[in-house]
Amino acid sequence: MGYIEEFIEFLSIPSISALPEHKPDVARAAQWLKDRMTRAGIDDVRIIETKGHPLVFGQKPAQTQDSSKAPTVLIYGHYDVQPADPLDEWHSPPFEPQLRDGKVFARGASDDKGGIYPAILAAEDVIKENSLPVNLKFLFEGEEEIGSPSLKEILEAYKDLFACDLVLSVDGGMFSREIPSITTGSRGLAAIEIEVTGPDSDVHSGSAGGVIHNPIHALAEILTGLKDSEGKILVKGFYDDVREISPAEREEFEKVPIDEEQIRQMLGVPALFGEPGYTLAERMWTRPTLDANGIWGGFQGEGTKTIIPARAGCKITCRLVPDQDPQTIYKLLEDHIKAHVPTGVRVSVRVFPGNSKPYVIPEDHPVLPVMEEVLKELFGREPIRVRLGGTLPIAAAFLDILDTYLFFFAMSGPDTNVHGPNEYILTDDLDRLRQGLKLFWDRYAGCFAQD
Repeated sequence: MGYIEEFIEFLSIPSISALPEHKPDVARAAQWLKDRMTRAGIDDVRIIETKGHPLVFGQKPAQTQDSSKAPTVLIYGHYDVQPADPLDEWHSPPFEPQLRDGKVFARGASDDKGGIYPAILAAEDVIKENSLPVNLKFLFEGEEEIGSPSLKEILEAYKDLFACDLVLSVDGGMFSREIPSITTGSRGLAAIEIEVTGPDSDVHSGSAGGVIHNPIHALAEILTGLKDSEGKILVKGFYDDVREISPAEREEFEKVPIDEEQIRQMLGVPALFGEPGYTLAERMWTRPTLDANGIWGGFQGEGTKTIIPARAGCKITCRLVPDQDPQTIYKLLEDHIKAHVPTGVRVSVRVFPGNSKPYVIPEDHPVLPVMEEVLKELFGREPIRVRLGGTLPIAAAFLDILDTYLFFFAMSGPDTNVHGPNEYILTDDLDRLRQGLKLFWDRYAGCFAQD
């Protein structure tokens, strides 16, 4: 069986972690991985059960005179996938993979089976050649698409097993197909819910109008007081711990070819908006945010209903940057909201679990030049350094528990329809990741040898 045919077999397993009816499929995908890793010559391959879906572990010592002197690299990825809805928008069934024009179409093709499968092939290549220069470990989880709820507990429980010098994630991608990139950080997350309560139940707006405060209006007052008209957050102390980016990183971001007009058109808005004094890249990657994600209250049906509602509410998330702490932000938000409760209503603030710390790799980390050298060889041009505006809890978890930084090393482009219909990956990207991993292991091991 050729490697594309084998990849298609892997993609055919609907390992959807979010849907209970696919729990057996997730387990089947884990077993497929275990069998394939064993055939690749990887040692100690095992399935580790969690409270949810299992993860697959394996390791292989360096094939050198003294493997204890070689660095240890932990390859991270995930074999679970997103649900495939809406099915009617797929050009071919999501779990009946098809190869068309150099692209493999299937759910999970890019995110992230197209990351972990080439990693296994790369390991198999060097193991067969008896030339593995690093100690390799593998951690492939089955819960990434549902927030990795078991990962921290497993890392704590198996801390010695996963100990390493470097975590290399094959989940992710490049800034573009032409421009290689190194992701050096991501924003953290804190989430709350505000509920404003007025009367005990909805009341007639004729008899009570002008007599009591409407919870929807009161909520609007609170929300308006959180940010000014230019987007600056007005919560006292919110920016106190924000680490300003260095001149060197600002210079790196200036190299990123961001077309603001293209982004405006892509988002479908009449104008871009944000905190003044910062570039678009800086606002996306290095500045904190506060956004209302959903709001409710009162009558939502067709027509009118003359009431003053009993309650109104809003969900809010904040993206955080180094060195902000989610717990500190929760306290600042709660204090601000309670200090600005409008007359005639009661306000409660609920904190959601699952907060995440921001993550950033030090600018002088010795792995960065190694990765830059490898990417330049693969792409034929200098890579750029970027951050992610989103949140990646796993990166902070590895740093907190294993005291090890996570670096992203995945080759797919930004247009592969991840999480959407017609997800795909280029076969060229599979080949480039396979080759790139072998290059990286060799160059990284060489740096250790010099030390």
